[in-house]
Amino acid sequence: MSQPLVLIEEHGPIAVLTLNRPERRNALSRALVNELSDSIDKLAADPTLRALVLTGNGPTFCAGMDLKEASEPSETQAVGDTQAIADLMHRVHTFPRPTIAAAQGDALAGGAGLALACDFVLMADGASLGFPEVRRGLVAAIVLHDLVRHVGDRRARDLLLTGRSIPAVEAERWGLINTVVPAASCRDEAMALARSLLASAPIATTTTKRLLDEASSLPSNLRGAAAISAAARVGDEAGEGMAAFFEKRAAAWDH
Repeated sequence: MSQPLVLIEEHGPIAVLTLNRPERRNALSRALVNELSDSIDKLAADPTLRALVLTGNGPTFCAGMDLKEASEPSETQAVGDTQAIADLMHRVHTFPRPTIAAAQGDALAGGAGLALACDFVLMADGASLGFPEVRRGLVAAIVLHDLVRHVGDRRARDLLLTGRSIPAVEAERWGLINTVVPAASCRDEAMALARSLLASAPIATTTTKRLLDEASSLPSNLRGAAAISAAARVGDEAGEGMAAFFEKRAAAWDH
């Protein structure tokens, strides 16, 4: 029997969701996105829940979209895939209780976006965060809004236009994450933070989250950004970029 793609643990009023595709660096396959979305919906409907921790199994938090699936050329499938990821990010944004990303390893592309969508981000000291989409002929449209509101235009341009990754200590200095922690204690630190949040009144916390979202002008949904991502994904550049990725070579862009 195959293992679930999302592990669910409940520790009293605190829930932990663990991405469980370590052999694929917890890449966001269609099945994983669906399971994670369903799990978040169920937990959001639980009135006893007070905090949610999101982490990954294995050395990588999340490598982003599953490029093997993304290399399929169907435009219809590309639209469906990117909309599903956009809706997942929106679920995390609008989750009614505090969310904590415990990034025990690298968070890349959509995986970085998933972490940044949380209220708090703890990252292991040896981990990196980045948005390599442009190096694959892709566009990081879905995560762009979160990135700009966290670090501003200049640094967002640095990450998105170069596609480079930065170490956890630099991500903390930039304000992308809250705290750098030892990899071995990343989950424990996240659980300690979650327990500290129980001292806050639940209705006041939910209301404050909603007001913060309004103050930061979060979009009502991310499907417009998903459409842009989907269009890029079925283009010639994405075909070359993903082929180069799988063949472990430099992409040959047309000029």
